[in-house]
Amino acid sequence: MITVEIINKSEHSLPNYATEGSAGCDLRANISETITLQPLERRLIETGIYIALPIGTEAQIRPRSGMAYKEGVTVLNSPGTIDADFRGEVKVLLVNLSTANVSVQDGDRIAQMVISRHETADFKIVSELPETSRGSGGFGSTGKKD
Repeated sequence: MITVEIINKSEHSLPNYATEGSAGCDLRANISETITLQPLERRLIETGIYIALPIGTEAQIRPRSGMAYKEGVTVLNSPGTIDADFRGEVKVLLVNLSTANVSVQDGDRIAQMVISRHETADFKIVSELPETSRGSGGFGSTGKKD
């Protein structure tokens, strides 16, 4: 369990996990009026949540599967990353990929937030990289039979 300090300036509940096994906790829209997303429109939606993550962790903002499947709305920069040193409001960049208008209302669950640990890299310049069976095979190269 990771402790995350949080300020909630919304009138909604803290981010919460829907089930005991959920990896992501729900984030809710904290808006003064309904937002209607036109097809292909993107908007930054406020949550009213501010967090302080421990160094060595990040928060990833991901789409809610039901919203993506049923309404065609997803998180545009998925997953969005919130760094441990960020202290601003958590906002969610939604995009409407459907052909119909989609409304977002105050309190709607708009995204999931996953807290995870990460490593910081120490980059070391070398003249060549170790060989692997994949080599420099790029997109779609694994499992491809010639």
